[in-house]
Amino acid sequence: MHEFEPVYQKWLERSTSREINDELSTIAGNIPEIQDRFYRNLEFGTGGIRGLIGAGPNRINTYTIRKTTLGLAQLILKLYPRQENKVIIAYDSRHKSREFALETALVLAKNKIQALVFQEIAPTPLLSFGVRELQATAGVVITASHNPKEYNGYKVYAGHGGQITDNLAQAVTQEIYRIADEFAIETMEQKEAEAQGLLIWLQDEILEKYLTLTENLLLNKRLVQECASELNIVYTPLYGTGLKPVRRILQDTGFTNLHIVKEQAEADPDFPSLVCPNPEDPAACSLALREGILLGADLILATDLDADRVGILVRNQQGHFVSLSGNQTGALLIDYILHMRKQQGTLPPNGVIVKTIVTSGLGAAVAQKSGIGCVDVLTGFKYIGEKISEFDQNKLHTFLFGYEESFGYLIGEHVRDKDGIQTCLCIAEMALYYKKRGITLYERLNQIYNEIGHYAEDLVNLEFSGLKGQLQIKRITDSFRAGPPEKLKNLGLISCKDYLESAVYDYRTGQTSRLDFPRANILYYSLAKGAWSCIRPSGTEPKLKVYVGAVEKTREEALRSLSILKQTLLGFIHTLVS
Repeated sequence: MHEFEPVYQKWLERSTSREINDELSTIAGNIPEIQDRFYRNLEFGTGGIRGLIGAGPNRINTYTIRKTTLGLAQLILKLYPRQENKVIIAYDSRHKSREFALETALVLAKNKIQALVFQEIAPTPLLSFGVRELQATAGVVITASHNPKEYNGYKVYAGHGGQITDNLAQAVTQEIYRIADEFAIETMEQKEAEAQGLLIWLQDEILEKYLTLTENLLLNKRLVQECASELNIVYTPLYGTGLKPVRRILQDTGFTNLHIVKEQAEADPDFPSLVCPNPEDPAACSLALREGILLGADLILATDLDADRVGILVRNQQGHFVSLSGNQTGALLIDYILHMRKQQGTLPPNGVIVKTIVTSGLGAAVAQKSGIGCVDVLTGFKYIGEKISEFDQNKLHTFLFGYEESFGYLIGEHVRDKDGIQTCLCIAEMALYYKKRGITLYERLNQIYNEIGHYAEDLVNLEFSGLKGQLQIKRITDSFRAGPPEKLKNLGLISCKDYLESAVYDYRTGQTSRLDFPRANILYYSLAKGAWSCIRPSGTEPKLKVYVGAVEKTREEALRSLSILKQTLLGFIHTLVS
């Protein structure tokens, strides 16, 4: 008998779901498939728990949702035993999202924790806002963000409105481990939960309050009031949750020359024209691009399924649309926000921006020109939300802007996670501002490069599926951890930050110092002239992520240096897995 067979048999015998039982029956005798579904339990990564929808503990299904929720409920009751606890729940347009949201609510209700569930699909930033607005103990959003349609996920938010970070995630995980039998978890009947006030359905009141606060983020209200309709915008929600709030916030502030991509407007869990609803992927914006060209648009906006990420396309000097990277969009927003606040005299002396360590130094360099500092955090927007809460408590800094290279941005801290809705508004204002000055966002970006140097970045996602893939990823990271490849040293290697070992290795002096950061399986290399590279396993997908960046005086030199660095790293990785 194979080692995973007993767990498989347990699921086959104990599950009361016909769908799950039928699925398990179809894989009988298929050892690789059984192994993939049963070799591990889904765990919290950089963006909560995320996995394929299906049967088994390494899949998202009714039983893994119940088990995760019971673990969360038990931790809440341990931490806050004497208060009336409530958890807000949102869900996106994916397959089974509403069903999983209701399962979450009914497990909480059974444990006497009130569940407040959005009546309709709702974007992740609205959940983050709602947690603080309603003074909830925690929040849950059922989403797999930009993953393919076969996926779903479960993100947990703390009372401060940001995603739970390592300590709380580990505490929830420990509670989950204590649950011996996922098939014995009890839920309350929906009608009983509603009758007892343990299941409340949220209407639009939260959205209205959120939109009001988001409108206040406008930095040049007079310009927007007088000229917003002059900006021609094409927007696609990519079949997700962004349609209602993005259309409202843009039209309510005067951006009425707004065109929605009809084919991708309505929520659809199959997102038929896409492989992934990911605005980072240029292919996801192909319909919006077609419409933008036909309509002579100035700006194209795209949000992912849960509307926390934004991709943009702008016109270059030749009038053709080009996609901007997350690093570029973030730098433009920093440049604009700091410029406007300095002009208005509202730039605080202790202001800072916050970015993840894999985000380019371009934005930090822009901020430095205005005398504003930059705080680096681990990958995952949850660490940015955590920093904002720290600043609230210690008053050492004033938060001005937070972002990550993967198209996540935050301007207004009434939300404590990346927010595609408020970002759409701020990008529209910024594009309008420069249009009235006769230039595009792309041209302003080139002005920034000419002022501070040309930055080039790239990200390579290497996919390694299943148990074999996990072992390959470990082999690669272990090999890098044992020592950098010689060819990397030849490119002017200065230091390596090993976040797992909490150590900084200085290759110029041979000295080792302590890295005061949370532990994570990340290796970050600093090279001459501002070049850098970072290697880390993805926290949400079976991938190894390889980041590279270079800084040079010209764009051509930056791209050349970037290419050499990328090929050096990928060549070494290839020797490890070939």
